[in-house]
Amino acid sequence: MQVDALAIRLRPRTAYEAADLGARLCQSAWRDVYRCYAAVALPVFALCIAASEFSTWLPAVALWWLKPWLDRTILFVLSRAAFGQRTLLSDLWQAQRQVWWSQLLSTLTWRRLSPWRSFTQPVYQLEGLSFGQTRQRVRQIRRNRGSTAFFVTGTYSTCETCLTLAIFSFLYWFSPLGHAPDFLQFFTGEEGAARTLMYAVAYAMVLLFLEPFYVAAGFGMYLSRRAELEAWDIEQEFRRAFGS
Repeated sequence: MQVDALAIRLRPRTAYEAADLGARLCQSAWRDVYRCYAAVALPVFALCIAASEFSTWLPAVALWWLKPWLDRTILFVLSRAAFGQRTLLSDLWQAQRQVWWSQLLSTLTWRRLSPWRSFTQPVYQLEGLSFGQTRQRVRQIRRNRGSTAFFVTGTYSTCETCLTLAIFSFLYWFSPLGHAPDFLQFFTGEEGAARTLMYAVAYAMVLLFLEPFYVAAGFGMYLSRRAELEAWDIEQEFRRAFGS
């Protein structure tokens, strides 16, 4: 990795400051992030919602399960933005084998349940290590940072739930007086399937907006941890000072 080519200034930061750095990186590259993410996520969301024909609960579960796979596109764009590189849809398409299909099984199975997945995902996706080296590297990266990464995941999960319920609550706020749906019969009755589908649509809207920031927070923590382990901040200063 060419540390001197980084477009962000690395220095010792707390884990929460590093998560904020990742969010700022996402803000600065939001056009590329959302363009590429939407191009992949919207067709997937449409297929998941169409799965309501098989079962009313399937769309929301499918959306939740496929998040780590969709996160790989976001991380690809952010990793290039960290070096000041723009990402076009053509760049994403050319790298599709690495971004979408590499490690597909593990992404959707045991790694899906990881409570710190946005923090450790860069190790799996960007470092290109062997299986044994990856396990050792993940343990090293997580050391003294696992609890913070778990808290970040919990915070974003809470935000997801609150925003989804807030969007779904429009059904109640804008219902005619005396005709508001009965919350206790949400999953029952003649309109239960329609309400479940609307909840899945609201969840997809939240994922489209919020997920890039979750991935970016983990990526910021990852960069900060590597700077801490490998003294990137010192190396950056020397290279800038001597122009090499």
